[in-house]
Amino acid sequence: MSQTVSETIEISVPPRVAYDAVTNVAEMGRWSAECTGADVPQGARAVHVGMRFTGRNSSELKPRPWTTNCTVTAADPGERFTFSVARIGLAISIWSYRFEPTDDGQGTKVTETWTDTRGRAMLFIGPKVSGIHGRATHNRQGMKVTLQRLKETLEAAHRSA
Repeated sequence: MSQTVSETIEISVPPRVAYDAVTNVAEMGRWSAECTGADVPQGARAVHVGMRFTGRNSSELKPRPWTTNCTVTAADPGERFTFSVARIGLAISIWSYRFEPTDDGQGTKVTETWTDTRGRAMLFIGPKVSGIHGRATHNRQGMKVTLQRLKETLEAAHRSA
């Protein structure tokens, strides 16, 4: 049984600015409540469908950090960025970001979505590895933090530019 959770925020920057920030996965730790960054292929300049990267994660609930194997499944500049996540060869989730112009055309509506794709084995193993029970609730809270930090960082940079 898969679960999906989404959160949306409006940011006063163009969609391409928000997209470029989010797709710089090595820097995701600047905003994320759980992801501390990613290791990308050497020489990779821009994300592209099929690109693989290793996500680095940490949680207050689990003293030991962990990594995930990620594969980009959509990379439409200024519109959409999606990647699948696996651990020890088993599917875990799909993360997606949609970037839409705000109604007034002055900013971007960023929607972050997480879909749980874990099978029975990972549903059992997951809480033991991460220390997190109630992953949907945990991720919704993390998304709120991530999107707010993203908004604050991008708007501050945009104002000073």
